[in-house]
Amino acid sequence: QVQLVESGGGLVQPGGSLRLSCAAPRNIFAFSIMGWYRQAPGKQRELVATITSDTASSSTTNYADSVKGRFTISRDNAKNTAYLQMNSLKPEDTAVYYCNSRILGKNYWGQGTQVTVSS
Repeated sequence: QVQLVESGGGLVQPGGSLRLSCAAPRNIFAFSIMGWYRQAPGKQRELVATITSDTASSSTTNYADSVKGRFTISRDNAKNTAYLQMNSLKPEDTAVYYCNSRILGKNYWGQGTQVTVSS
């Protein structure tokens, strides 16, 4: 059973910042495409951002249009951890955020962490 452990969610005011972390097992992290997804109440889960493995010449990032310029995904292979830095948060960013690891056609998910943006 592959376990992804997320942390960093919470309550923040509009315009504020949060950083989410996702720790993955070492044996899969280095070769995985890591991603963050979110699911708001009554809505489908949607992609937020992904980052490729550093086994390539460099990592490639991809973002949903709604978060471009505000969110940054990164990874630290030495710590087997992926991050999502979220700035200029808006109420519509409120959701449960899930970490995802994709390797060899398999997907692994974290338990989710709640992010609430409200004044």
